[in-house]
Amino acid sequence: MREKKIGSYGSWVSPITSELIASGGIGMGQITLSGSEIYWNEMRPIEQGRNVIVRYKLGGEYIDMTPPDFNARTRVHEYGGLCYTVVEGVLYFSNFADQRLYRLKPGFQPEAITPAEDLRYADEVVDEDRMVMYCVREDHTGVGEAVNTLVKLDLTAGGDKPLDPGYVIVSGNDFYSSPRLSPKSTSVPRKLAWLTWSHPNLPWDGTELWVGEVLPDGTIGRSEKVAGGLSESIFQPEWSPDGMLYFVSDRSNWWNLYRWSGGETEAVYPMEAEFGLPQWVFGMATYAFESPERIICAYTRGGDSKLAILNTTSRVLEPLDLPFTEFFRIVASPGQAVFLAGSESEPFALVRLELACQKWEVLRWSREVTINRPFFSSPLEVEFPTEGGLTAFGYYYPPKNPNYRAVEDEKSPLLVMSHGGPTGATGTGLDYHIQYWTSRGIAVMDVNYGGSTGYGRAYRQRLNGNWGVVDMDDCANAARYLVDKGWVDGNRLAITGGSAGGYTTLCALTFRNVFKAGASHFGIGDLETFVYDTHKFESRYLDSLVGPYPECKEIYQQRSPINYVDHLSTPMILLQGLEDKIVPPNQAEAMYQAVRAKGVPVAYLTFEGEQHGFRKSENIQRALDAELYFYSKIFKFELGQPVQPVVIENL
Repeated sequence: MREKKIGSYGSWVSPITSELIASGGIGMGQITLSGSEIYWNEMRPIEQGRNVIVRYKLGGEYIDMTPPDFNARTRVHEYGGLCYTVVEGVLYFSNFADQRLYRLKPGFQPEAITPAEDLRYADEVVDEDRMVMYCVREDHTGVGEAVNTLVKLDLTAGGDKPLDPGYVIVSGNDFYSSPRLSPKSTSVPRKLAWLTWSHPNLPWDGTELWVGEVLPDGTIGRSEKVAGGLSESIFQPEWSPDGMLYFVSDRSNWWNLYRWSGGETEAVYPMEAEFGLPQWVFGMATYAFESPERIICAYTRGGDSKLAILNTTSRVLEPLDLPFTEFFRIVASPGQAVFLAGSESEPFALVRLELACQKWEVLRWSREVTINRPFFSSPLEVEFPTEGGLTAFGYYYPPKNPNYRAVEDEKSPLLVMSHGGPTGATGTGLDYHIQYWTSRGIAVMDVNYGGSTGYGRAYRQRLNGNWGVVDMDDCANAARYLVDKGWVDGNRLAITGGSAGGYTTLCALTFRNVFKAGASHFGIGDLETFVYDTHKFESRYLDSLVGPYPECKEIYQQRSPINYVDHLSTPMILLQGLEDKIVPPNQAEAMYQAVRAKGVPVAYLTFEGEQHGFRKSENIQRALDAELYFYSKIFKFELGQPVQPVVIENL
């Protein structure tokens, strides 16, 4: 056995490079089954973040369906999500550049079916008998806030027929999602189910589930509310093959499965577990019907995720023995399930499962595994005490590199990660961004602060009225806990986060004396500016997280780091996309100028052509290396591998 080198934490040489992370992986989104074919949407950093719809037939080859000059991505709610559907081999998709819907027939080029107006479309479902598509439309043609509705579109539009902007079938509320058609029946008219909500709610606060009769002309007749309200979050309505409506509700504190039939609603399998997710994007799916009697479902309980078969008749839940710890985007058809999955030692993958023998195969890896597994640090689930006598959660990743051991008596730096959202969660799937740090000798604590999902509605609501306090304190207490354990160096604590996690980072650096450095990726520095300067979907998000504005103007000012730079003496690096519509660049610019004027060490990097989150490989690489370089200068450790320097003011 080769003797290990002795090296200071942070200076270890690692094969998990920023170049590998930026160029070697893909993101995978919506999955669709159409006959014997499997489709999915693939985000490729090496193609400037372009989204490509890919088709695969078992035993066949992978085919890029969308041509190189098209980017399959919708901007409804800015975050997008479900942006395509397939009908008998014909693909319908949203194109990012113009947000028009296109029809792509085999052997032809894409053809627009909606006009070149400021209209966006998402969450499509098709009535093949009428050749009508139902979807969410976001109308930006007027003055002021965009108008969201459900519309029907003529799928024969284009060519010799006029383009169709869509006919409004449901309107009046601020938001809509999840239009879902009941199965065809000779005895029962088809129905359309959908979700809706209005300001100030977001879909994880309170939504309503409605069902309407589909009339012969494709419009909606009599409709009724099935479930939901201002304080009940409904997620993923789906019709079973035998015409019963299922959905996920958190009415019991936990997102559990329910079904509605004949005007009655019943719980399918009550459990202290989460079968739902925060609906940040369209088309999220945690369950699917293999048959009327069998649901393939994913759930989270106590930090653990499972995939299971739920029998709708016997109501027996059978967890499946699979080597994965996270499951997303579940779809199914008779005899099979297809989903995204990841584990502690394997990157996320598109997986197909044969249900009869429970044999699984990977159809597509999110990245090729070229790293020896001894370089991967495994997460340790940690519960730690926090404010108010409560408990919070996270995953601790110790430094790990098979080629190195630490200098005697040295403790490692710690990087606390604050996830975005803030209504979101971190999991245990292999993340090369985390391994980038641990393989260099920097420990990571990935925190599921109060407000995170996966622990019930009450835990999620800890953040209500307390954003910028609960999340900040939980991150600080996570770091303190690890210092008290003797696992990390209390003088070399850093915090990092993007978007809402960037705001938590800025708060922790400004209002708490725990961290010695931090990195804000497109984070919020001024809550008042965010109220007026963000997009419709999140424009009232802060009503619940902070309080209604301007009634709570003083609280907004108290929670905005930009107003308390005089308290700040902690070095920071700010990274910002210049086309970000969710957290505009003026937030980072104002923070940078204020910190720079204060004389605190600060670095500021901007990225042309990037929005909310970096998609281009060169920018992903640059941002990661810049953060490492910044910490090396603040914590005074030598880098084992050279990276492009960053200008640090006031150092």
